Formats: sequence, structure tokens, C-alpha cells
Amino acid sequence: MKSGKVFLVGAGPGDVRLITVKGLEAIKQAEVILYDRLANPKLLEFAPADCELIYCGKLPNRHIIRQGNINELLVEKALEGKRVVRLKGGDPGVFGRVGEEAEALAKHQIPFEIVPGISSGIAAPLYAGIPVTHREYAESFAVVTAHDKSKEGKPVLDWEGLSRGVDTIAFYMGVSNLPFICENLITYGKPASTPVILIQWGTFGRQKTLQGTLADISEKVVEAKFSNPSIILVGKVISLRDKISWFEKLPLYGRQILLARTSEGSSELAKALTDDGADVIEFPKWKKTVLPIDLTKVASYEKILFTSPESVGEFFTAVFEHGVDIRTIRADFFGASRKSINALKKRGFIAAYADVMEESGALLIVGDDSILKKEMDGADILVTSKKELDHQFLPLFKRMLDEAKLNTMIFPSSASVECFVNALSECDLNAIELLEGLQVVSMGKQTEDAAVSAGLPSHGFPANPTKEALVEFLAARPVEEV
Repeated sequence: MKSGKVFLVGAGPGDVRLITVKGLEAIKQAEVILYDRLANPKLLEFAPADCELIYCGKLPNRHIIRQGNINELLVEKALEGKRVVRLKGGDPGVFGRVGEEAEALAKHQIPFEIVPGISSGIAAPLYAGIPVTHREYAESFAVVTAHDKSKEGKPVLDWEGLSRGVDTIAFYMGVSNLPFICENLITYGKPASTPVILIQWGTFGRQKTLQGTLADISEKVVEAKFSNPSIILVGKVISLRDKISWFEKLPLYGRQILLARTSEGSSELAKALTDDGADVIEFPKWKKTVLPIDLTKVASYEKILFTSPESVGEFFTAVFEHGVDIRTIRADFFGASRKSINALKKRGFIAAYADVMEESGALLIVGDDSILKKEMDGADILVTSKKELDHQFLPLFKRMLDEAKLNTMIFPSSASVECFVNALSECDLNAIELLEGLQVVSMGKQTEDAAVSAGLPSHGFPANPTKEALVEFLAARPVEEV
């Protein structure tokens, strides 16, 4: 059997939009992905539906899969002829052990590529308003491991060279060794007044910072109970933060949102919330199977109702593939939602909402009939695809919940409430317990009614249920007001 190929990919620092184009292309074509803890799990949603996902996460003193086993897995999967992606947080060449993995592949003559990523030691400071170099403050920059493989884990470094020869130093994953780091930098020449900042979960909406000096930062970390994953930055350039901090000024910075999802595709709402600084977890994750459909009677209908934007695309794809002349379809088009109507509009069709549709006339419902069929007896149903819960993502979701501190829940539609509650039960989670203490926002009165009927809390809704109105609604009402 012909050997497969391995792509050793840097996932970037956390914000999924910071992955490289080449890295994203590799994920989209992968048959197997071995991913680390610090690679944002949301990147895995770009993988093919049948891609095998293997978690290789590591925590201090606790390994899910040891490095030697990871090397063996890469070789094993490639020798099966598969296209394998090894997804690593940040840049794979910066404390990512990519050299060991590449050596193992080379030893077995397996073709591979290394795809660089944005390193957290540069990205996290920039999201905190700090460039690591500046003509007036810092003309040199170093990235340094803050622990080694010795029994005590304290790094053996050229402390004098670092203290006297480098303006800005980024220490990776070194919170536990912070007193040791500060003591050595002061001992070998750095002034005790040198600014220090810790950046936790850099580039995520949950990003937090803690600022001090070499003299007092260790005490502050203990008081604040600050922990990894954090970048420790040392240098005078930190003083620029007061002038050019930008990420923390976004209107939804600090919002950690759980967004109920009903569709299989990407969410424009999630993108809008993320663009304004929020950390968004979408749930549940769906997978779709497109079904064969019969279009022999399509020209006989007087009305066609589309239940979702996905059903619009699937219907017209089938029309094209079956060679149906669109001019033979003389029905009036209707949409069950604004998104469905917009999807039709993009294809050049004017559609109206379902509630203005007359009762008379032959009706075809395209898509999911679970909500509408009850009120429309006699209609024909054309189910274009089957949507199922993607069980492979359930453990990923639970891990994201463990690492986040949610403060907001959003239901974008009435249908999303039941989907969310049912999918949570698959994770052995109770919706009422999960949402306790969160600001729960329903988009529209119908959605709020559905949430309340399900026994869930609701703390208001935007009068105009659009993504722009939602952002304004959240920005005007801090979480602390709930």
C-alpha cells in the first residue's frame, strides 16, 4: 500500500481566525487529525465529517498520550495510506516538539510537510496591546521555555545573557516557576522595577492579564490564583499597553457565550459575536447526509415552502443535477424564517413568510417538516437531507465547557431550545443546572416563550432579532446586571 502523508500544522494561539490558509486547507482535507490541548477545538469543525479525531492533550505532569506514542501513531496512520494532520497549538517549531515527530516520519520514509503557525509568545502580547519590539523600548526579543525535563522542571538558562542582552523576553508555560525566573533575572542584572505581564488564554475572548514588576509579580500571581496556559512577558515595552490596548476594548470582550445551534453549516451570528470580542462555543454540532430526492412532480405545485436556508441550497442543487428547467417551476416561494427568505433572495427569488401563505393550492414543503407539518395537512414533503447529532464532538464540547467560564447563553430561534436541551442530555448534562447563573438571551418573543416553556431562565431579548441588534443588546447590558 502506498504511504500517506503527514502535515505538522501550527494551529495558532487560540483565535481560530489566526490559523494560516495552508493550515486550514490541510485540516479540510484530513482523514486523521491528532490534536493538542492548546489547539482550539473549533478548528476541528472544518475537518471532513468522517475524519478520525484523536486527542493528544497534555497537562503538567499528566499526559493523555505520551510523545513516543504520538510519534508511533503518526507513522501508523500514514502507513495505512491516510492523509494525517498533527495539529499543534501556536507554532509547531516553538516548543512544539515538531523536530521529534518529523524525525520519526523521516526514519520511516513517510512524506511530510511542516506548516508554521503564529506563536503565542508574539500573538498574546499583541492582543494585550504590546508589540514585542519597538524602536524606543525593545530592539531584541527572545522566546524561552520556562520549564525543562529535569526532575524539578526549573530551566537551566544563560540568565546573564538574557538579563543583560535581551530587551523583551517571553517565557512559555512558566507560572509555577515564576519566582525562580524573577529571582534569576534580578540576580543577573535586570532591575527589580522591570515590568512583567502574564497573559492567560491569549487571543481568546476569555483572555486575562496580570501586570506587575519582577519584584512583586510572583506575589500578585498567588493572590489572583493565576494559572497556565499563560505567557509571561518581561520588558519595558509593556509600558505601551496603556496607549495601544485594543482587544479588551471590543464591545463584547469578556463575554463567554454558549450559542445554541440548529444548522450544520457555519454561523453568521457566531462570527458577529466573535468579531466583537466574545468567546463563543456553539452547541450542538450536527452532521448532514444529503438524501436523494424525486423532482418528477415539482412543476405541479402552486406553493413551495422552504424550512431552512440549507434546504434552499439542497433543493436547487438537486434541480441542477436532475436537469430540471427552472422555468417549469411556477410555484410561489415562501420561507419559514428570515434566513430562508434571504437564501432565496441570493438566488434571485422573491419569497414571503410562511404565515402569509394562503391555505388553498398544492403545497410542497422542502426540508424539515417537524414544525410546520402539524399545521399544514395535505402538503407534500420533500426531505432534502438528514441532520444528526455528531457524537464525535460531544467530548470536545465537555472539554471546552471545563476550560471556559460561561456567563452568557443565547437561543437564536425557538427551534434551537429543544435541540439544545436534547443534545445536552446526550452529554449527561442538565440544561437548567448548566444555565444557572448565566445571562440567558432569547432572540425574539417566540424564542423566549419556548425557553420558558422548557423551564429555562430568560433575561430578555432584543426587540429586533438580528445579529446587529443582539450585539448592541449585549454591549448595553453587562453580565453583572443579571
